[in-house]
Amino acid sequence: MPLRPPATPPLRALVVLLVLTALLIGPSSAIADTPKGKDASTKTEPKPKPKKPPKQKPLYWGAWIGDQLTGTGAPWDMGAVTKFEELVGKGLSVVEFSQPFADCGYTPCIFTRFPRPQMDAIRAYGAIPFYSWGSQSIPAAGPEQPDFQLADVNAGTYDDYIRRFAEEVRDWGHPFFLRFNWEPNGEWFTWDEGVNGNKPGEFVSSWRRVHDIFGTVGASNVTWVWCPYADKAERYGPLKRFYPGPSYVDWTCLDGYNWSKAPTHTRPWASFDKIFWPNYKTIVKQIAPKKPMILGEMGTNGIGNRKATWFSKMFSLLRTKYPRVRGLVYFNQHAQGITWPIETSPASINAFSLGIHSGPYRPNIFSGLAESPIRPPS
Repeated sequence: MPLRPPATPPLRALVVLLVLTALLIGPSSAIADTPKGKDASTKTEPKPKPKKPPKQKPLYWGAWIGDQLTGTGAPWDMGAVTKFEELVGKGLSVVEFSQPFADCGYTPCIFTRFPRPQMDAIRAYGAIPFYSWGSQSIPAAGPEQPDFQLADVNAGTYDDYIRRFAEEVRDWGHPFFLRFNWEPNGEWFTWDEGVNGNKPGEFVSSWRRVHDIFGTVGASNVTWVWCPYADKAERYGPLKRFYPGPSYVDWTCLDGYNWSKAPTHTRPWASFDKIFWPNYKTIVKQIAPKKPMILGEMGTNGIGNRKATWFSKMFSLLRTKYPRVRGLVYFNQHAQGITWPIETSPASINAFSLGIHSGPYRPNIFSGLAESPIRPPS
């Protein structure tokens, strides 16, 4: 008899057989996990959207303007402020200037009065005075002034003078920034520790003494600005050593410069970030995390496009990386053989002006400012 082909199994039995085989062997990832018609190697997860930097908060801005624009610096000639405003195309909200305790070019020394006419002129323009007041005398060839040591301030030698000055401040009655004895972490001012016979701890005690005298006479219209020099190496000691404490400081501050092969300070070219970031981070994270900051003096050497690029990067960093900086003052003067002013080239002017116009830098709208301590702008 011819052989017959094997019988075809029933359909139900075949399905059961396939299911059992799948359970024993396991599903193939190439079959089970791949969408129909697509290769597994082409499947990608959606990329997260990049985070936008936080919106920049408003800032005060201004300058410490020398005599190169009109022959006399501001605020003794407010025409210098007008000229600077014309360069930038925007009004300034802060105007800085400085005075010492005394002028000892005379015998006896003539002690400085509160500069009421200059304060009035700045306020009438619509800006906030940024007054730097130092416990020293002029003229001075260096920091060694034995009659103006920190020990003299602490001993009460100048209490009567400070009290009269504070009473004049109180009687004027309007708010202003007071940057007292700035850059204490250096070696170039009479009040710096380590020079002029000053000892560790005397800076803080002298600051507190002066602050307390102002408080005693009711000079509450002062906004106290503590302003060390931007020195990432902390060559003269950690910044915290010079901090008077939160109840004695309203704003923190930093001064810093890109000297770049200046005749008196031969140094490599330094970016804004290299100059300010190390000490900025220390202050806002460790020393005074709740205080606003202002850049009390800052500037760059250089000319043309190089200076312009420095400005452009500075404004970009202020927008994205330095949220605690709520004000800046540019040192617009010729000093120590260096051309700091922005007007060294059209490119420099344009870059600085673009930065001021592209950010929320407040113009001269503060002639009616009444609150003290001064808050960051809104």
